[in-house]
Amino acid sequence: MGATHEVLNQPPALIGYDAFAADNALASGVDRYGAEAFDGSFFGSEQAQELARLAHSYPPVLRTHDRFGNRIDEVEFHPAWHELMRRAVEAGAAGAPWAAGGSHVKRAALAYLGAQVEAGHGCPISMTYAILPALRHEPSLASLYEAKLASRTYDFGLRPPLEKDGLIAGMAMTEKQGGSDVRANTTRAVPTGDHYLLTGHKWFCSAPMSDVFLVLAQAPGGLTCFLLPRVLPDGTRNTFRLQRLKDKLGNRSNASSEVEFDDTVAWRAGPEGRGVATIIEMVQMTRLDCVIGSAGLMRAALVQAIHHARHRRAFGELLVDQPAMTSVLADLAVESEAATALMLRLANAVDTGEVAFGRLATAVGKFWVCKRGPMVAAEALECLGGNGYVEDSGLPRLYREAPLNSIWEGSGNVIALDTLRAMAKQPESVSAFFAELALSEGADARLDAAVKRLQTLLLTADQSSARRITALMAVCLQGSLLVRQAPADIADAFCATRLEGDWSGVFGTLPPGTPASAITDRAFGAR
Repeated sequence: MGATHEVLNQPPALIGYDAFAADNALASGVDRYGAEAFDGSFFGSEQAQELARLAHSYPPVLRTHDRFGNRIDEVEFHPAWHELMRRAVEAGAAGAPWAAGGSHVKRAALAYLGAQVEAGHGCPISMTYAILPALRHEPSLASLYEAKLASRTYDFGLRPPLEKDGLIAGMAMTEKQGGSDVRANTTRAVPTGDHYLLTGHKWFCSAPMSDVFLVLAQAPGGLTCFLLPRVLPDGTRNTFRLQRLKDKLGNRSNASSEVEFDDTVAWRAGPEGRGVATIIEMVQMTRLDCVIGSAGLMRAALVQAIHHARHRRAFGELLVDQPAMTSVLADLAVESEAATALMLRLANAVDTGEVAFGRLATAVGKFWVCKRGPMVAAEALECLGGNGYVEDSGLPRLYREAPLNSIWEGSGNVIALDTLRAMAKQPESVSAFFAELALSEGADARLDAAVKRLQTLLLTADQSSARRITALMAVCLQGSLLVRQAPADIADAFCATRLEGDWSGVFGTLPPGTPASAITDRAFGAR
């Protein structure tokens, strides 16, 4: 091999570490909320990286007909996808937390680490997790399906749901003319005996190879939620015509489709005319998963940036030892820890039954954390320079994935307005939110001042101020959590930048004197 082919000044592969134990913010948070620690070696393994690579190199393929011309409407996935799904279900990242003794905090930690490996398979995992609270609006259906949705068995294949050992759930709410305005849906539901027949077109159907779906349709009594199986109890295929798979910016390992219903059999889930109230139970949980997924993507980007900087030399020094780079890494670490702390607190609210706090804080967290994700991914990619821009680094996949969570289950305006709506309709949620902030009262003057600004803004809240209010609510909540839970250096850096304003909004502009190296070492262990 000639001297020109000698590889120098390149970091080794980032493999062979326990991604749970190496994440101090995650591990300490899981312990704080009384959840069980677990081995995170798979998430930091070469095997996990290879499964993710294969799942994206061979994306799902739509098969509308078999070779004889029969309509089959199936989607084929690479075996790597199924392996990721199997591991997630068996670990308890899908519906398992709803079973007796389940922990939503531990499940959040598993989903957060799973997102760092490969975010696409998290979509059906999330919907399987989220469907159960909505399904409980119809006890007769919950009694049939709950145990199978909470199962730790991944049982792929189109068969009658009640004959399977475990189920995966999807959802199909939005239509081309409505989008987030689900009340504009035109899909019709006609009652027939003990079920309904649905006819219409859904613009986005997530994970179309799932076993059962929650869908919205216009019944005689108004917009209603329905449970729709792919296979009917007698073993025949339900009418579920996959028109095409969406060609998406990111999330490409996961299939998203357009689907047509034509006298498609479904069972009512909740009363007629209460479709939004029923489906919001599922949406609340998928919004939580948007926060979890974005926090996981931030963490993955941060770790890649730190690892690169610890091994790459420029101008005679390691990048990590150069103050400009260290400040960027520390700032990214502060952002990541704030997202992780908020994610775990929201999951803890599910465990403790804090419905009012969770309703409002989850919307706030979804708005803010999901918007921070693309910024973190872009800055981390820049830390690697040209090496980060090439596909093999994995950062382009993170970068393409990052905007999704800010769109899924309501983009920025929808969530900000929903935050105002929640406060108006459920005043108890406001009391619960400020009670949480009060736990840190007096600990940091900058945080106290920000909370007072928030209280003043709420007096004149309207649509034009919805984003400003929601963003301030988010950073106040993150600041309160960090002041109470994180090392003082991290809480101080957060309050000085995100709350007091000594920050340009550009990563790497922490105040002079910030112990950037110590913050970076906490994020991913000392060198």
